[in-house]
Amino acid sequence: MGAASAALGLLGAPVVLHAQTGPKIRIGYWPIAAGLPFYSAVELGYFKEAGLNVEVLRFAGAQQIMEGMLSDRCDGSANGTGSANIAIGELAQPGTFKIFCSNPSNVDNVLDEIIVPVASPAKTIADLKGKRIASGPGIQNVTLARTVLERGGATGATVVELPIGQHVAALAAGQIDGAYTLEPTGTIGRLNGTSRVLEAGVISHYVLGDPKAPWFGGSASLTSTFITKHPEEARKFIAAYGKGVAYVRSKATEARQFLKTYTPIEGALTSEVPLAAYTMYNEFTPADVAHFQKFFDLFSDKGIFNKRLMVDSMLYKG
Repeated sequence: MGAASAALGLLGAPVVLHAQTGPKIRIGYWPIAAGLPFYSAVELGYFKEAGLNVEVLRFAGAQQIMEGMLSDRCDGSANGTGSANIAIGELAQPGTFKIFCSNPSNVDNVLDEIIVPVASPAKTIADLKGKRIASGPGIQNVTLARTVLERGGATGATVVELPIGQHVAALAAGQIDGAYTLEPTGTIGRLNGTSRVLEAGVISHYVLGDPKAPWFGGSASLTSTFITKHPEEARKFIAAYGKGVAYVRSKATEARQFLKTYTPIEGALTSEVPLAAYTMYNEFTPADVAHFQKFFDLFSDKGIFNKRLMVDSMLYKG
């Protein structure tokens, strides 16, 4: 309540606190930087201010969040939850998921990258031919790693699933020759002198065909069941979440402080880690939807999805 009062006081607005009498809204998050709008909205009291009872649930990975939503153990996901993981859940139970915010990345808003040991002679991805390359665990990470290596000319490379938090240590120990990884891994390796980024924004480049194209790799969502049962609370939740997005956009430096509460990111890394961009449901352009669709189509083309899934059917309409 104090955080909400302070935030409103800074804006010069009257402080109005609403009783939390509605249903509990259980939101799963994966402890990575992309969830910053959610962390900000919680810490600044935006949900409490709207009279919402939000329960914060930490999960080990995006797949577990999706499974939690399918099994009615949580009602939504924060940004950073893999969009392809959400899509797999949607294919299993059509009509379950509605995406209301996504976190696009590219060569400018870096999330994804190929990193190598600092002393590696590799200059391009093609130089990783026949090498052992790590990827984060899960079907989205592995499929994307293999696609990037294949299209980047690294024929014969072997993809090894490894928790992202172990990528830098594995490079330092010589257990792998490179890694398809997600921030803050690249920043950690750079700060401790262990690794360097070979190429950033690789999904935009090799999957979408343009290094500056938005890759909607992670998304915030609510279940259709919750939206149907509690339409007013869903609307208020998404509006409050949108305030978190606006805060991160306008006060990124201040927002970074919340990373240490919800993620392993702390110390010097807090100010160095790249931040994702964010697109709310009512901000998607036709070009954005087309890029999002191209990302999903990769998984149907590779046989990971059992049929083509149309992104537009999963976007929250308001």
